[in-house]
Formats: sequence, structure tokens, C-alpha cells
Amino acid sequence: MANFSKSNAPQFSMDVYQNEYLPEGGREVNAIVTVTSTGGGTIGSAVAAPHLWSAGQGPSAAVALMVDCSGSMDYPPTKMRNARDATAAAIDTLRDGVHFAVIGGTHVAKEVYPGNGRLAVADATTRDQAKQALRKLSAGGGTAIGTWLRLADRLLSSAEVAIRHGILLTDGRNEHESPEDLKASLDACAGRFTCDARGVGTDWEVKEVTGIASALLGTADIVADPAGLAADFTQMMEAAMGKEVADVALRVWTPVGTAIKFVKQVAPTVEELTDRRTEAGPRAGDYPTGSWGDESRDYHVCVEVPAANIGQEMLAARVSLVVPQPDGATQNLGAQGLVRAVWTDDMVASTSINPQVAHYTGQAELAQAIQQGLDLRKAGDIDGATAKLGRAVQLANNSGNADTAKLLSKVVDVVDATTGTVRLKAKVEEADEMTLETRSTKTVRVKK
Repeated sequence: MANFSKSNAPQFSMDVYQNEYLPEGGREVNAIVTVTSTGGGTIGSAVAAPHLWSAGQGPSAAVALMVDCSGSMDYPPTKMRNARDATAAAIDTLRDGVHFAVIGGTHVAKEVYPGNGRLAVADATTRDQAKQALRKLSAGGGTAIGTWLRLADRLLSSAEVAIRHGILLTDGRNEHESPEDLKASLDACAGRFTCDARGVGTDWEVKEVTGIASALLGTADIVADPAGLAADFTQMMEAAMGKEVADVALRVWTPVGTAIKFVKQVAPTVEELTDRRTEAGPRAGDYPTGSWGDESRDYHVCVEVPAANIGQEMLAARVSLVVPQPDGATQNLGAQGLVRAVWTDDMVASTSINPQVAHYTGQAELAQAIQQGLDLRKAGDIDGATAKLGRAVQLANNSGNADTAKLLSKVVDVVDATTGTVRLKAKVEEADEMTLETRSTKTVRVKK
């Protein structure tokens, strides 16, 4: 058993950005909470579960790779080959000692490697065996993604590890099970493992793939050209191997008389967390954030406070980080942020919007404007789509979100970015529209 000194423990820190001043009668308090984790590869999950940490290797982990093997993966034939090569590249990226399995997904889920309800442990031999097994993958059958996820959950839960992660690749729509079945599978798997989802080509449903990643606190993206899969899979696996603490929750405590209006992640992507709250004792709730490596994320917390008189002040919310323990209790990770409210008759103080809050309010509106604009475009509402996508262009331009601005310019002709004056393009490549929709929630951070 490794000896855990302070240096083994992940260092989490928290910064709160807000304008705490409210006018008389003001009741809404907004704050951006920046959470940063540092510790670089040696921290393991000593925090969450010291018995699941091995010296020199980082935290114990299990990964399930789910590869679409439905009939459409044969069109073009290079697609299946690219998927096999990408999965092989991901297997090569596994750390020694990590548990793993490969699942072939059609209208049923099949164990490709190692089989018999087991996980393999990564080393030179098992990596080679897994790549041999991949060569036998062929396309044929339908698509029922919920069955893939449930098999992944069964396999991942068979190992006593700190980090459980899935990588899912699909090229088509989930046609062989109902949306209700998929949702039931996602509900069953939520909180049990995180999952990155990728759509390859342009025949899949954006809302399905982004919905899977959102429910399982992973990333979603499009790989329009199957030739890009190997690089993408390698990058995803490197990110998964960098995760050091699982099941971190943002715990928000509020005093009597206050109510949480919303809690959402706003960087690196917009992710609504309000409805995912689980109660954590009197007036406290936990919001899941998934697994962490060395990284920084921003959260927008909005609290409604009781009306108060000029000169009064109060603690509107206390934010901390917790991880579950094997005995069912939770451990506090030490970082804390305080959200305050102060009532003032100084108009300048009470009406100025904190730059961080303003920036991320705009980024959340940007994501929504893109999604609404694309939905209206598909529905044939040209005027509505033009207005929404014009607003998106304006917001992307104002906030310096160059990546999103570039994606928007493939769907609309920009007449004037500062006013959001645009014309819908007559012809739009399907891959460009799907890329914009898939990446619409990606935000840029405020320049400190």
C-alpha cells in the first residue's frame, strides 16, 4: 500500500467572481465559480479511495470501448477499417494495468474482447490480443445503443477501480430501440461511469450523441471524415488516462429563505446541472461533475435571496467539492467558495454586471441561439432561423469565440458581425451543419 503524503492528494482550488451588490428589493445573486485541479499524474485517487491506488501508476481505471458494427459501417468500406484502426490506436494508449474491454454494437451488444463477462488488464500481450480480435470485426445488423451501454456498465462494474470510463462510436441513428429505452439505459448508467461519444460521418442524430455524452458527463464530437478517427480516439484515451479523481460533486449550501435558481457548467462547455441535484443534508445539494484530471472548469450559480434593506448583507451560498467514500460517506476536498449579497443604494455598484457573469451569460445564450436557429432552419422557418443565427454570430463576435464564429460562417453569410446581420446560405454541407450543432455548447473562457 502506497504511503499517502500531502503531495499525493489532488489540489483543488476555487475562485468566485461576482458583483455582490444588489439594489433595494434586489433578489437575484449570480456568481461564476472557477474550480481548478492540479497535481499532475501522481495524485491517483488517494482522496476518494486510497485502496484503489497503486504507486507510480496513478489511479486504477477501467475503460470500455463501444464500436458501432451496424450494417451502415460498411458504407463506405473504409469506415469500418478506420473504426478498427482507431480502436487499436486507443488500445495502444492504455496505461499498463488498466482494465479494458471492447464491445461490438449492433441491435445487440457483443463482447469482442476479452469475452466471458470479464475485463482484460492492459499489457503488451493483452493489447496485441485485443488488436487481433478487432480484425475480425465486420459490419452487419441494426443499432440499439442502450444495449451497448448496459453491457459496458456490467463489465466496468466487475472491477474494483477508481475511474470507470466509456468511449462510444456510432455512425447511424438509434433505430432499433425506442427513445424511452435509450433514456432508461442512460438513467441506469448515469453516475456509474463517464462516457465520451463520437458520431462518424453524417448519418447519425446529433441530439442522440450529445444526449449520451451529456447524461454520462463526457464529451461529444463529430468526426465527419472517418480518416480522422484514430487521432481523435488517441486523444480521447489520453484524456481518460489523465483522469485522477472520479465522482466529484459540487456541493451548494444555501441559508434559510434562499432558493437555487440554477447551477450550470459554463466552461469548457455549457452543461445544465440544475435537475441533477441530489440532496445532501439540510439545505445542501450535490451537483455531479464527473471525473477530473489536471484541468479548470467554470460554473454559473444563480441564487434567489429574500428581500432585505439597504446596508444589510448575507451569505447567499457556500460552494464546496466532495467525493464519495467506500463507506457511503463523502469527503470534502478542501476547496470552498462563498457567494455574498450586499444591499446598497449606490446605483453604480448595484447595476454593474461582473465581467465573468456577463461573458458566460452570453456564451450560454450563444449555445441556445445556435440550437434554436438550426431547429428553425430544419423546420423551414427562414426568418426565425436568420434572426437566431444572426444573434449567435453577434454573440460569438462580441465574446471572441472565434471557433464558433468560423463554424457559423459555413451556415450563414455574415453581412455585419457586430450587428448580427446575416443571410442563410442557400446550400449548406450536412457535415458543416452537424459540426456547428455538435459543438454549439463549446465556450471560450473569459480573458482574466
